[in-house]
Amino acid sequence: MHNSYRSPLEGRYASDTMKKLFSDDFKFSTWRRLWLVLAKAEQKLGLDITDDQISEMEAHLDDIDYDVAAAYEKEFRHDVMAHVHAFGERCPLAKPIIHLGATSCYVGDNTDVIAMVKALGVIEQRLLAVIAALAEFAEKYKALPTLGFTHFQPAQPTTVGKRASLWLSDVLSDLEDLRYVRGTIKPLGSRGATGTQASFVELFEGDESKVLELDAIIANELGFDGCVDVSGQTYSRKVDSRVLNVLAGIAQSASKFAGDIRLLQHMREVFEPFGSKQIGSSAMPYKRNPMMCERMTSLARYVMADSINPMMTASTQWLERTLDDSANRRISIPEGFLAADAVLLIYKNVAEGLVVNEKQISENLMRELPFMAAETILMDCVKRGLDRQDIHERIRTHTFEAINSGGDLLELIEKDKAFGVTHSDIKRIVDPGKFTGIAETQTELFLKNRAKPILEDYKPTEEDTEIKI
Repeated sequence: MHNSYRSPLEGRYASDTMKKLFSDDFKFSTWRRLWLVLAKAEQKLGLDITDDQISEMEAHLDDIDYDVAAAYEKEFRHDVMAHVHAFGERCPLAKPIIHLGATSCYVGDNTDVIAMVKALGVIEQRLLAVIAALAEFAEKYKALPTLGFTHFQPAQPTTVGKRASLWLSDVLSDLEDLRYVRGTIKPLGSRGATGTQASFVELFEGDESKVLELDAIIANELGFDGCVDVSGQTYSRKVDSRVLNVLAGIAQSASKFAGDIRLLQHMREVFEPFGSKQIGSSAMPYKRNPMMCERMTSLARYVMADSINPMMTASTQWLERTLDDSANRRISIPEGFLAADAVLLIYKNVAEGLVVNEKQISENLMRELPFMAAETILMDCVKRGLDRQDIHERIRTHTFEAINSGGDLLELIEKDKAFGVTHSDIKRIVDPGKFTGIAETQTELFLKNRAKPILEDYKPTEEDTEIKI
């Protein structure tokens, strides 16, 4: 138990991998690495920075004294300067050149970019795991007929695998969006107070080529092919908005899947995994609630709502910058990633453990199929030379009788001598496989052309980004 508030995302839902990326240790040790990168670049470009100062910084990248930093922050009311001084206490030789020429956004924004790119790498692995599970499920059940629904009303049959391909298609589009957005993200570099790099022009005595080369060196050291083209003091906050829009898209897909499983579980057709010791209800021992999908829906809703934060932040950044982004970003970006991480972990578990009740699926389908087969029966009768109008009226009459009395429409038709059909004729006409169109072929082609190529090189791993720092 804790005597202060603790985010459920940290204590209950998100993975250790994702939590580490947004931890204080990752954040502040990355700040120190960025100061080291800056110092080494400035030394390379001719500033008076010694090897001893560089070595001293390298020796103290991770031994952060948080009490010292907290004391400085209480005094300065500025977290970056607090950590500059805390680092300086560890590195007395290097203290004069730590953060030389930079603004707070040098460490803040570059660290945020690094964290987001790495976090997107984790999310990508989560997505691939879901894709693999859904592809396997779709392949297994590509030919199994099931009742289709529009408006949640019985409609033409489809197959269980074809329905899964719809879930899979959504997640594949999320993967495409993620890869595109991640591929466009670049670090801020070191741009100074208003993005003009004026402080570095001063440090390098007007040599603009060195100012430009500084950013190139920083980008290379961080594992990127360049820094942002232009900026104010910060990188454009639309970057945050684009990233969280990707997470919100994933949440939409996950919530749609979870909602479908909740409906299917209500119909006893497809169930989420359920542990042998799991309790569905404290009051009703027989209950088997879709709690995992309900949790997924709940967390996905949070991710979608959270994506509004960076939209509003990006739209209200005045001129070269304003600080009303800071407090919001400290919450919205990490929490968005932690929640999306949790959503995909649940999605994977559910998709890998789906339980299909083929008997119930068949019963539900066959209860509705006779009504859908009415036109097929009508055409069969016409082909045999029977009067269409007479047969149409008889089918209409038998249909209403079956609906009103709960009877079997096919049995009523079979007993009506005017149709001239046997039981075997009826079974042939209402074979469920004849009502699913080319659902099986569609599923096979989709898996072959879209899903399987994506999964060719997939290997489950947490290590999924080349960002060096």
